[in-house]
Amino acid sequence: MLNLIKLSVGPKDVAALAALQALRVKQDPPLRAWTRMFPKRVEELCSGGSIYWVIGGFVRVRQRILEIREEEWDDQTPCAALVLDPNLVMVEARPVKPFQGWRYLKPEEAPADVNQARPPTRGLDALPPKLRRDLAELCLI
Repeated sequence: MLNLIKLSVGPKDVAALAALQALRVKQDPPLRAWTRMFPKRVEELCSGGSIYWVIGGFVRVRQRILEIREEEWDDQTPCAALVLDPNLVMVEARPVKPFQGWRYLKPEEAPADVNQARPPTRGLDALPPKLRRDLAELCLI
């Protein structure tokens, strides 16, 4: 199994990425993300691999890669279409420097999934709303 890491261009937070993808899957299913370069290690990526999205300088979420297809942009330039599971899985936020395209990400280097069953943090109501949103976006609460 192998993963990809890629910058999310446009969406400024996880909610914006989710909204964009929900619109895309309604308009033109299945859910796909396109990239110019076609990965050479397709079998490893499609055997349980995920794409890890970098949003606002941090790895935030991942999605399972279901399939990789050869497609074309509107101008008939070849591209790779990554067919994705629509389910976004929150991961532990990790800062990432900007880069172009995508990179392979070994499973042992990937951030861990956030435990959705963890107990709620106490005292959050005393924090200002903007601070609560920022901490939640960083997966700290």
